[in-house]
Amino acid sequence: MPQKQVPAWVSHSPPDPCRAEGCRPWVPCASEETLSPCHLLTVRIIRMKNVRQADTVSQTDCFVSLWLPTASHEKLRTRTISNCANPEWNETFNFQIQTQVKNVLELSICDEDTMTPDDHLLTVLYDLTKLCFRKITHVKFPLNPEGMEELEVEFLLEESPSPPETLITNGVLVSRQVSCLEVHAESKRRRKSGKKKDLLVTVNESFEHTQRLSPCLEPCYPSPACFHYPKYFQSQMHVEVPKSHRSCGLCCCNSHKRNGPFCQPLDCLPEGQVVTQAVSETCDLHMKSTDCPKMLDVRLGFSLCQAELEFLQKRKVVVAEALKQVLQLQEDLRADEVPLIAIMATGGGTRSMTSMYGHLLGLQKLNILNCASYITGLSGATWTMGTLYQDPEWSSKNLEPAIFEARRHVVKDKMPALFPDQLLKAKEELWQRSQEGYKVTFTDFWGLLIEACLGDKRNECKLSEQRAALCRGQNPLPIYLTINVKDDVSNKDFREWCEFSPYEVGLQKYGAFIPTELFGSEFFMGRLMKRIPESRMCYMLGLWSSIFSLNLLDAWNLSHTSEEFFHKWTRERVHDIEDEGLLPEIPKCDATVLETSVVIPGSWLSNTFREILTFRTFVSEFHNFLRGLQLHTDYLQNDQFSKWKDTVLDCFPNQLTQSVNHLCLLDTAFFVNSCYPPLLRPERNVDVIIHLNYCAGSQTKPMKQTCEYCTVQSIPFPKYELQDSDENLKECYLMENPQDPNAPIVIFFPLINDTFQKYKAPGVERSPEELEKGQVDIYGPQSPYATKELTYTEDAFDRLVKLSEYNILNNKDKLLQALRLGVEKRKLKSQCPS
Repeated sequence: MPQKQVPAWVSHSPPDPCRAEGCRPWVPCASEETLSPCHLLTVRIIRMKNVRQADTVSQTDCFVSLWLPTASHEKLRTRTISNCANPEWNETFNFQIQTQVKNVLELSICDEDTMTPDDHLLTVLYDLTKLCFRKITHVKFPLNPEGMEELEVEFLLEESPSPPETLITNGVLVSRQVSCLEVHAESKRRRKSGKKKDLLVTVNESFEHTQRLSPCLEPCYPSPACFHYPKYFQSQMHVEVPKSHRSCGLCCCNSHKRNGPFCQPLDCLPEGQVVTQAVSETCDLHMKSTDCPKMLDVRLGFSLCQAELEFLQKRKVVVAEALKQVLQLQEDLRADEVPLIAIMATGGGTRSMTSMYGHLLGLQKLNILNCASYITGLSGATWTMGTLYQDPEWSSKNLEPAIFEARRHVVKDKMPALFPDQLLKAKEELWQRSQEGYKVTFTDFWGLLIEACLGDKRNECKLSEQRAALCRGQNPLPIYLTINVKDDVSNKDFREWCEFSPYEVGLQKYGAFIPTELFGSEFFMGRLMKRIPESRMCYMLGLWSSIFSLNLLDAWNLSHTSEEFFHKWTRERVHDIEDEGLLPEIPKCDATVLETSVVIPGSWLSNTFREILTFRTFVSEFHNFLRGLQLHTDYLQNDQFSKWKDTVLDCFPNQLTQSVNHLCLLDTAFFVNSCYPPLLRPERNVDVIIHLNYCAGSQTKPMKQTCEYCTVQSIPFPKYELQDSDENLKECYLMENPQDPNAPIVIFFPLINDTFQKYKAPGVERSPEELEKGQVDIYGPQSPYATKELTYTEDAFDRLVKLSEYNILNNKDKLLQALRLGVEKRKLKSQCPS
């Protein structure tokens, strides 16, 4: 390629958004860095036999689409053969693949329609781990054995001339090498008219995809267009040149193509050198490709982050002192004998916010609040947590003033928050939020409404600022929980736990975490591409209590236990064809091999039905920090992934979270109204969990669901042995599993009104005049505590707080018993760390 004077802008290192001013330094990864060679895959689509008839009046106009997202985001396709039951193509397609990632090729059989969108008849999913190296694999896929329908394909896996690729992996996710392409357009002559005609530059595999580039007269343009793309994806740059700029012969891979776009393969650009190419008689392109730094901004690892580990060391000092006092121990506990105790609060709107204040007040009076190292919550419980952690010393102060302040806001009139002037302010702020780069939804407005209902003014606090409340280990570490879902899939089919702490936000199933202040920013292949200002706390509270994300299928799930009817009409049909006897024998290997499957899409009617049932108008969407990362070839064998592998999509790697642009996050209560998962991570190794329950309806349902979930997932947890019905529940239950030393001790507090009716304090009976104050209607049809209620009377607020406080104080003995068992459990662990 012709060389020209090197512009000044290429003499500097490429601009790196990951190191933008004010950005947190790189977070070290608990992951492995390896060199792994790439391979060339050749796929020959040979023929089909007995193609099913897609139209009633003619044979299928058949073509085959190929999609291998781990090698290219583009879908390739054969030519169309019309009106033929046995089409033959003999077309060859080439991919460069990395065998350390899970490569699943999707071969879709389609019927081309000129008047309507093409019909998708079926898709074959083929795991390329089955291929033998340097050996042609001939496969006849039995698509419909009864109709003798089959697809004949040939595969060949060979060496690639590319050098080995540097991979970073935690055994589940893989980050591949990324290159940065800098492009500058130089105009050779000054245009007579002042109007510049921009070039449209596209790199399909890149994070940026398409950018407009204005030709500049100076060869020293300081800010070139940058594209970040996977180095070994065989990417190409396409440039649409305005007609007036086009010459008779534009270059495409150094060959002339009249009046077509300029096309430049990126794998042939020399590393770090400037290449200049004329794209027209009046414009030159200067290009330079350089490797991006290997350091990641996403932490790939399942261990706790360093900041949390340091917090736990500081908190142990506080907990050890509190336990010695509460349990009246004669000797100090050693560091490895201090149990990890957690408080777990469920959702329930204003009811959970109010009750949690009462429960925490009771725990504080017993000095048990100082014994806790974690406090987790979801939905309305996060309103309490978000408010308390504005004060870095909250747990060491008397909680009664904070409760009085919360009472003031709960009882006040909420209508002013919906006045036109307030709605106008909300509209302006949401517009500003969208300008920052967020995808604004109704959940964001809900967050602003929560702020107006629970405060007097705009709250500038952010989640990462809660670190000030942890710097000396003076408070428990707060963890908030949501679930990540898919728009067109039921929650029972797909959901993934997403946890938030002041230190990190992460998906524990994948072992991927980012600093909290970067949540909402844009990432690609584990690297920060565009930093977006951290959300104010009100938006996080709206997200964690996103009650408006309910869809019709969620509503059905909440009132029924079976989805059989909906699955029949909304799920795609998946057939395993591995045992049909026509596929070649799988070579012996250590990697996990997925079964070959045929996916038959639903009909137009069933697809429409599914869209109606699963559509969420108000779901929260945030930029996906897993974007671009790929799954390791043995991801299913990873112990950590297997622990949380519980959805129907886990064996369909092309559909998992790393392949989407946005996370769809909603209230965990839509699946199960508890937030145990962060506490059940083996890295946290929690000994005692104080379960504070606030859900409406059955008080035992969340506990039963959690026990069943843990049994299925083989997660250590006490067995469900509560014999009492919801009408006869006691105030407190102690649950343990002595046979499993790794199972936590759970002390369960259902929200009920039992002995409080006769006692105003533990052991202090009510006088006849005081009996009325013991009547707290929590769940009746006329209850003032319905989940939909945001406003209580002063009397209703006071009664619920006093009831919650009483239930804690009245069960002091069981709480102390649980703490003693926790100390014993931790001592046993310290003696037998294995």
